[in-house]
Amino acid sequence: MFLQRAWRQVAFGVYGFTQFTKSGFQEHSKKFKAEDMQVQLEGKNCLVTGGNSGIGFAAAEGLASHGATVYIVCRNKEKGEAALSKIQSTTGNKNIHLEICDLSSISEVKSFASRFSSENKPLHVLVNNAGLLEHNRVTTPEGLELNFAVNVAATFAMTELMRPLLEKAAPDARVITVSSGGMYMAPLSTDLQYSEPKFDGMTQYVRNKRIQVALTEKWSQIYDDKGIGFYSMHPGWAQTPGVAKSLPTFSDKLSGMLRTSEEGADTVVWLALQPKEKLISGALYFDRAEAPKHLALAGTSSSHSLIDAIVDNLRSICTLPSSTEAPANQ
Repeated sequence: MFLQRAWRQVAFGVYGFTQFTKSGFQEHSKKFKAEDMQVQLEGKNCLVTGGNSGIGFAAAEGLASHGATVYIVCRNKEKGEAALSKIQSTTGNKNIHLEICDLSSISEVKSFASRFSSENKPLHVLVNNAGLLEHNRVTTPEGLELNFAVNVAATFAMTELMRPLLEKAAPDARVITVSSGGMYMAPLSTDLQYSEPKFDGMTQYVRNKRIQVALTEKWSQIYDDKGIGFYSMHPGWAQTPGVAKSLPTFSDKLSGMLRTSEEGADTVVWLALQPKEKLISGALYFDRAEAPKHLALAGTSSSHSLIDAIVDNLRSICTLPSSTEAPANQ
Protein backbone atom coordinates (compact mmCIF):
# COMPACT_ATOMS: atom_id res chain seq x y z
CA MET A 1 0.00 0.00 0.00
CA PHE A 2 2.89 2.36 0.80
CA LEU A 3 4.44 1.77 -2.63
CA GLN A 4 1.10 2.28 -4.33
CA ARG A 5 0.58 5.54 -2.46
CA ALA A 6 4.08 6.70 -3.39
CA TRP A 7 3.46 5.81 -7.02
CA ARG A 8 0.21 7.79 -7.01
CA GLN A 9 2.06 10.86 -5.75
CA VAL A 10 4.77 10.59 -8.41
CA ALA A 11 2.31 9.89 -11.22
CA PHE A 12 0.07 12.74 -10.08
CA GLY A 13 2.99 15.17 -9.92
CA VAL A 14 4.15 14.37 -13.43
CA TYR A 15 0.61 14.38 -14.85
CA GLY A 16 -0.23 17.60 -13.06
CA PHE A 17 2.82 19.57 -14.15
CA THR A 18 2.33 18.59 -17.78
CA GLN A 19 -1.47 18.91 -17.93
CA PHE A 20 -2.94 21.02 -15.11
CA THR A 21 -0.88 24.20 -15.40
CA LYS A 22 -1.48 27.23 -17.62
CA SER A 23 0.74 25.75 -20.33
CA GLY A 24 -1.43 22.62 -20.30
CA PHE A 25 -4.53 24.72 -20.86
CA GLN A 26 -2.85 26.63 -23.68
CA GLU A 27 -1.87 23.38 -25.36
CA HIS A 28 -5.30 21.80 -24.95
CA SER A 29 -7.07 24.96 -26.13
CA LYS A 30 -5.56 24.49 -29.58
CA LYS A 31 -8.22 21.81 -30.08
CA PHE A 32 -11.12 23.90 -28.78
CA LYS A 33 -13.90 24.71 -31.24
CA ALA A 34 -15.16 28.29 -31.25
CA GLU A 35 -18.65 27.17 -32.28
CA ASP A 36 -18.98 25.18 -29.03
CA MET A 37 -19.21 28.45 -27.11
CA GLN A 38 -21.66 30.25 -29.41
CA VAL A 39 -24.71 28.72 -27.73
CA GLN A 40 -27.00 31.06 -25.80
CA LEU A 41 -28.81 30.23 -22.56
CA GLU A 42 -31.63 32.78 -22.48
CA GLY A 43 -34.57 31.49 -20.47
CA LYS A 44 -32.46 28.89 -18.68
CA ASN A 45 -31.93 28.90 -14.93
CA CYS A 46 -28.48 28.10 -13.56
CA LEU A 47 -27.49 27.76 -9.91
CA VAL A 48 -23.83 28.00 -8.89
CA THR A 49 -22.70 27.25 -5.34
CA GLY A 50 -19.71 29.24 -4.13
CA GLY A 51 -20.34 31.71 -6.94
CA ASN A 52 -18.79 34.74 -5.28
CA SER A 53 -15.10 34.04 -6.00
CA GLY A 54 -12.61 31.88 -7.87
CA ILE A 55 -13.87 29.12 -10.16
CA GLY A 56 -17.46 29.66 -9.03
CA PHE A 57 -17.44 33.35 -9.85
CA ALA A 58 -15.83 32.73 -13.25
CA ALA A 59 -18.41 30.00 -13.99
CA ALA A 60 -21.31 32.22 -12.95
CA GLU A 61 -19.95 35.09 -15.02
CA GLY A 62 -19.46 32.78 -17.99
CA LEU A 63 -23.01 31.45 -17.79
CA ALA A 64 -24.35 35.00 -17.42
CA SER A 65 -22.42 36.11 -20.50
CA HIS A 66 -24.41 33.51 -22.46
CA GLY A 67 -27.70 34.97 -21.29
CA ALA A 68 -28.60 32.57 -18.51
CA THR A 69 -30.52 33.55 -15.41
CA VAL A 70 -27.92 32.83 -12.74
CA TYR A 71 -28.39 32.25 -9.02
CA ILE A 72 -25.17 32.42 -7.02
CA VAL A 73 -25.19 30.72 -3.64
CA CYS A 74 -22.74 31.84 -0.98
CA ARG A 75 -22.45 32.32 2.77
CA ASN A 76 -21.32 35.94 2.97
CA LYS A 77 -23.95 38.48 1.88
CA GLU A 78 -21.49 41.35 1.40
CA LYS A 79 -19.15 39.32 -0.81
CA GLY A 80 -22.12 37.88 -2.66
CA GLU A 81 -23.56 41.31 -3.42
CA ALA A 82 -20.18 42.51 -4.70
CA ALA A 83 -19.93 39.47 -6.99
CA LEU A 84 -23.50 39.93 -8.24
CA SER A 85 -22.87 43.59 -9.05
CA LYS A 86 -19.65 42.79 -10.88
CA ILE A 87 -21.25 40.04 -12.98
CA GLN A 88 -24.14 42.31 -13.94
CA SER A 89 -21.70 45.06 -14.87
CA THR A 90 -19.30 42.95 -16.93
CA THR A 91 -21.96 40.90 -18.77
CA GLY A 92 -24.81 43.40 -19.02
CA ASN A 93 -27.07 40.59 -17.78
CA LYS A 94 -29.36 41.79 -15.01
CA ASN A 95 -30.86 38.36 -14.38
CA ILE A 96 -28.35 37.54 -11.65
CA HIS A 97 -29.61 36.70 -8.17
CA LEU A 98 -27.95 36.15 -4.81
CA GLU A 99 -28.94 33.33 -2.47
CA ILE A 100 -27.45 33.17 1.03
CA CYS A 101 -26.73 29.73 2.46
CA ASP A 102 -24.01 28.32 4.71
CA LEU A 103 -23.18 25.10 2.91
CA SER A 104 -21.47 23.65 5.98
CA SER A 105 -24.93 23.25 7.50
CA ILE A 106 -27.23 20.56 6.11
CA SER A 107 -30.21 22.20 7.79
CA GLU A 108 -29.39 25.45 5.96
CA VAL A 109 -29.04 23.59 2.66
CA LYS A 110 -32.47 22.07 3.26
CA SER A 111 -34.00 25.45 4.16
CA PHE A 112 -32.49 27.03 1.06
CA ALA A 113 -33.68 24.17 -1.17
CA SER A 114 -37.20 24.45 0.24
CA ARG A 115 -37.24 28.22 -0.27
CA PHE A 116 -35.82 28.03 -3.78
CA SER A 117 -38.13 25.18 -4.78
CA SER A 118 -41.23 27.03 -3.62
CA GLU A 119 -41.15 29.10 -6.82
CA ASN A 120 -41.34 25.87 -8.82
CA LYS A 121 -38.97 27.09 -11.53
CA PRO A 122 -37.21 24.52 -13.69
CA LEU A 123 -33.49 24.29 -12.96
CA HIS A 124 -31.50 23.68 -16.12
CA VAL A 125 -27.99 23.70 -14.68
CA LEU A 126 -26.79 23.02 -11.14
CA VAL A 127 -23.08 23.70 -10.62
CA ASN A 128 -21.79 22.14 -7.40
CA ASN A 129 -18.70 24.29 -7.09
CA ALA A 130 -18.39 25.32 -3.43
CA GLY A 131 -15.41 23.62 -1.83
CA LEU A 132 -13.18 23.83 1.21
CA LEU A 133 -9.75 22.67 2.31
CA GLU A 134 -9.42 23.09 6.08
CA HIS A 135 -6.15 21.67 7.38
CA ASN A 136 -7.27 21.37 11.00
CA ARG A 137 -10.03 19.17 12.29
CA VAL A 138 -13.13 21.32 12.73
CA THR A 139 -16.51 19.91 13.69
CA THR A 140 -19.67 21.73 12.65
CA PRO A 141 -22.55 22.32 15.09
CA GLU A 142 -24.28 19.38 13.38
CA GLY A 143 -21.37 17.11 14.32
CA LEU A 144 -19.83 16.83 10.84
CA GLU A 145 -16.16 17.21 9.93
CA LEU A 146 -16.05 20.55 8.13
CA ASN A 147 -14.39 19.53 4.84
CA PHE A 148 -16.79 16.63 4.46
CA ALA A 149 -19.78 18.83 5.35
CA VAL A 150 -19.07 21.34 2.56
CA ASN A 151 -17.48 19.16 -0.11
CA VAL A 152 -19.58 16.03 0.16
CA ALA A 153 -22.67 16.32 2.38
CA ALA A 154 -23.77 19.69 0.96
CA THR A 155 -23.09 18.57 -2.61
CA PHE A 156 -25.10 15.41 -2.06
CA ALA A 157 -28.00 17.14 -0.30
CA MET A 158 -28.16 20.02 -2.78
CA THR A 159 -28.26 17.69 -5.77
CA GLU A 160 -30.85 15.35 -4.27
CA LEU A 161 -33.11 18.20 -3.14
CA MET A 162 -32.90 20.02 -6.46
CA ARG A 163 -33.85 16.90 -8.43
CA PRO A 164 -37.56 17.81 -8.82
CA LEU A 165 -36.59 21.18 -10.33
CA LEU A 166 -33.99 19.53 -12.55
CA GLU A 167 -36.62 17.08 -13.78
CA LYS A 168 -38.79 20.05 -14.73
CA ALA A 169 -35.99 21.12 -17.08
CA ALA A 170 -35.59 17.62 -18.58
CA PRO A 171 -34.39 16.46 -20.98
CA ASP A 172 -31.92 19.34 -20.99
CA ALA A 173 -31.10 19.42 -17.25
CA ARG A 174 -27.58 18.83 -16.06
CA VAL A 175 -25.57 18.72 -12.85
CA ILE A 176 -21.91 19.75 -13.05
CA THR A 177 -19.76 19.01 -10.03
CA VAL A 178 -16.37 20.70 -9.71
CA SER A 179 -13.91 18.14 -8.39
CA SER A 180 -10.12 18.42 -8.23
CA GLY A 181 -7.21 16.73 -9.93
CA GLY A 182 -6.09 15.90 -6.41
CA MET A 183 -8.65 13.10 -6.37
CA TYR A 184 -6.21 11.06 -8.47
CA MET A 185 -4.18 10.59 -5.29
CA ALA A 186 -6.95 8.88 -3.33
CA PRO A 187 -9.10 5.77 -3.62
CA LEU A 188 -12.70 5.91 -2.44
CA SER A 189 -13.01 5.51 1.33
CA THR A 190 -16.01 4.80 3.52
CA ASP A 191 -14.30 6.68 6.38
CA LEU A 192 -16.28 9.79 5.46
CA GLN A 193 -15.41 11.91 8.47
CA TYR A 194 -11.78 10.86 8.88
CA SER A 195 -11.72 8.83 12.06
CA GLU A 196 -7.92 8.48 12.09
CA PRO A 197 -6.43 10.17 15.19
CA LYS A 198 -3.97 12.41 13.32
CA PHE A 199 -6.11 14.55 11.07
CA ASP A 200 -4.76 15.40 7.60
CA GLY A 201 -6.88 18.03 5.87
CA MET A 202 -5.27 17.51 2.47
CA THR A 203 -5.94 13.76 2.55
CA GLN A 204 -9.53 14.42 3.59
CA TYR A 205 -9.92 16.96 0.77
CA VAL A 206 -8.71 14.61 -1.97
CA ARG A 207 -10.88 11.82 -0.58
CA ASN A 208 -13.85 14.20 -0.72
CA LYS A 209 -13.03 15.01 -4.32
CA ARG A 210 -12.84 11.31 -5.21
CA ILE A 211 -16.30 10.86 -3.68
CA GLN A 212 -17.65 13.64 -5.92
CA VAL A 213 -16.45 11.80 -9.03
CA ALA A 214 -17.88 8.48 -7.86
CA LEU A 215 -21.15 10.14 -6.83
CA THR A 216 -21.51 11.64 -10.31
CA GLU A 217 -21.05 8.19 -11.77
CA LYS A 218 -23.66 6.76 -9.41
CA TRP A 219 -26.20 9.53 -10.00
CA SER A 220 -25.98 8.94 -13.74
CA GLN A 221 -26.99 5.31 -13.11
CA ILE A 222 -29.73 5.95 -10.55
CA TYR A 223 -31.41 8.75 -12.52
CA ASP A 224 -30.64 7.68 -16.08
CA ASP A 225 -34.34 7.86 -16.98
CA LYS A 226 -34.99 11.32 -15.48
CA GLY A 227 -33.60 13.47 -18.27
CA ILE A 228 -30.73 14.78 -16.13
CA GLY A 229 -27.10 14.58 -17.22
CA PHE A 230 -24.47 14.28 -14.47
CA TYR A 231 -20.90 15.39 -15.12
CA SER A 232 -17.86 15.94 -12.92
CA MET A 233 -14.94 18.07 -14.02
CA HIS A 234 -11.72 19.36 -12.62
CA PRO A 235 -10.28 22.78 -13.36
CA GLY A 236 -6.59 21.99 -13.29
CA TRP A 237 -4.34 24.11 -11.12
CA ALA A 238 -5.80 27.61 -11.02
CA GLN A 239 -4.80 30.72 -9.09
CA THR A 240 -7.86 31.37 -6.94
CA PRO A 241 -8.42 32.96 -3.52
CA GLY A 242 -9.16 29.51 -2.14
CA VAL A 243 -5.86 28.07 -3.39
CA ALA A 244 -3.89 31.07 -2.12
CA LYS A 245 -5.46 30.68 1.34
CA SER A 246 -5.38 26.89 1.68
CA LEU A 247 -2.17 26.12 -0.23
CA PRO A 248 0.04 29.23 0.08
CA THR A 249 3.33 27.41 -0.55
CA PHE A 250 1.93 25.67 -3.64
CA SER A 251 0.47 28.97 -4.85
CA ASP A 252 3.77 30.83 -4.37
CA LYS A 253 6.00 28.15 -5.91
CA LEU A 254 3.84 27.86 -9.01
CA SER A 255 3.22 31.58 -9.36
CA GLY A 256 2.97 32.41 -13.05
CA MET A 257 2.35 28.76 -13.94
CA LEU A 258 -1.19 28.51 -12.59
CA ARG A 259 -4.32 28.96 -14.67
CA THR A 260 -6.64 31.91 -14.29
CA SER A 261 -10.02 31.32 -12.68
CA GLU A 262 -11.58 31.77 -16.14
CA GLU A 263 -9.36 29.04 -17.60
CA GLY A 264 -10.24 26.78 -14.68
CA ALA A 265 -13.97 27.41 -15.15
CA ASP A 266 -13.91 27.07 -18.93
CA THR A 267 -15.03 23.42 -18.91
CA VAL A 268 -17.92 24.17 -16.52
CA VAL A 269 -19.33 26.68 -19.00
CA TRP A 270 -18.59 24.37 -21.93
CA LEU A 271 -20.49 21.51 -20.24
CA ALA A 272 -23.47 23.80 -19.69
CA LEU A 273 -23.57 24.78 -23.37
CA GLN A 274 -23.10 21.48 -25.18
CA PRO A 275 -26.00 19.42 -26.54
CA LYS A 276 -26.42 16.47 -24.19
CA GLU A 277 -25.98 13.92 -26.97
CA LYS A 278 -22.39 15.13 -27.24
CA LEU A 279 -21.70 14.41 -23.56
CA ILE A 280 -21.43 11.22 -21.50
CA SER A 281 -23.41 11.24 -18.28
CA GLY A 282 -21.31 10.05 -15.36
CA ALA A 283 -18.05 11.02 -17.03
CA LEU A 284 -15.23 13.21 -15.73
CA TYR A 285 -14.22 16.12 -17.96
CA PHE A 286 -11.08 18.23 -18.17
CA ASP A 287 -10.36 20.95 -20.71
CA ARG A 288 -13.48 20.21 -22.78
CA ALA A 289 -12.75 16.49 -23.15
CA GLU A 290 -13.55 13.32 -21.25
CA ALA A 291 -10.74 12.52 -18.83
CA PRO A 292 -9.65 9.32 -17.08
CA LYS A 293 -10.93 8.90 -13.52
CA HIS A 294 -7.87 6.91 -12.46
CA LEU A 295 -4.14 7.07 -13.15
CA ALA A 296 -2.49 3.94 -14.50
CA LEU A 297 -1.36 1.51 -11.80
CA ALA A 298 -2.70 3.79 -9.06
CA GLY A 299 -5.02 1.14 -7.63
CA THR A 300 -8.04 3.43 -7.22
CA SER A 301 -10.51 2.02 -9.75
CA SER A 302 -11.72 -0.97 -7.72
CA SER A 303 -12.55 1.33 -4.80
CA HIS A 304 -15.56 2.74 -6.68
CA SER A 305 -17.44 -0.43 -5.68
CA LEU A 306 -17.83 1.22 -2.26
CA ILE A 307 -20.09 3.98 -3.59
CA ASP A 308 -23.37 2.21 -2.76
CA ALA A 309 -22.45 2.02 0.92
CA ILE A 310 -21.33 5.66 0.84
CA VAL A 311 -24.60 6.80 -0.74
CA ASP A 312 -26.59 4.93 1.92
CA ASN A 313 -24.49 6.59 4.62
CA LEU A 314 -24.95 10.03 3.06
CA ARG A 315 -28.73 9.60 2.91
CA SER A 316 -28.68 8.74 6.60
CA ILE A 317 -26.39 11.63 7.57
CA CYS A 318 -28.44 14.12 5.56
CA THR A 319 -31.74 12.43 6.51
CA LEU A 320 -32.87 12.23 2.90
CA PRO A 321 -35.23 9.65 1.36
CA SER A 322 -33.97 6.87 -0.88
CA SER A 323 -33.72 7.45 -4.62
CA THR A 324 -36.95 5.53 -5.17
CA GLU A 325 -38.88 7.98 -2.99
CA ALA A 326 -39.84 11.52 -3.90
CA PRO A 327 -37.33 14.01 -2.41
CA ALA A 328 -38.71 16.00 0.49
CA ASN A 329 -37.42 19.54 0.79
CA GLN A 330 -37.14 19.79 4.53
